[in-house]
Amino acid sequence: MFTSQPIGVVSSPYKDASEIPKGLGAKHEADGVLKILPEFEPGLTDIEGFSHLIVIWEFDRSQGFELLVTPPSDNRPHGVFATRSPRRPNPIGLTIVELRRREGIELHVRGVDMLHGTPILDIKPYLSSISSATLRRGWLAEAEARQR
Repeated sequence: MFTSQPIGVVSSPYKDASEIPKGLGAKHEADGVLKILPEFEPGLTDIEGFSHLIVIWEFDRSQGFELLVTPPSDNRPHGVFATRSPRRPNPIGLTIVELRRREGIELHVRGVDMLHGTPILDIKPYLSSISSATLRRGWLAEAEARQR
């Protein structure tokens, strides 16, 4: 095991989890800022060349976990590892955001789905070679089909 050390915090319009869009058709289009701690600024060198970033963060306000959860997008239970539930054995979140611009230690992004003040654990450039033709969406695609 390792002990995580936040590299920054999220500035987000969401103060409460109930404000974050969830369920079928939820769009994460909110603007936010990833505020990186000054000692990690050299790690941002050349990040401006990437359109999207993977943000790894901590569900710092989630308590406990459940292995079976019923997400807002379906009325059936699913394994926690097949969902984006915050109630996980290791409270780690992952979000892909669009990088709009960098201003020093601040990364202005679109697509945040984290609460204001959420600790950021890591950032990586998004590089996907998975074509949309081969990408599968599991139970979520089935739930969407039932809603039509």
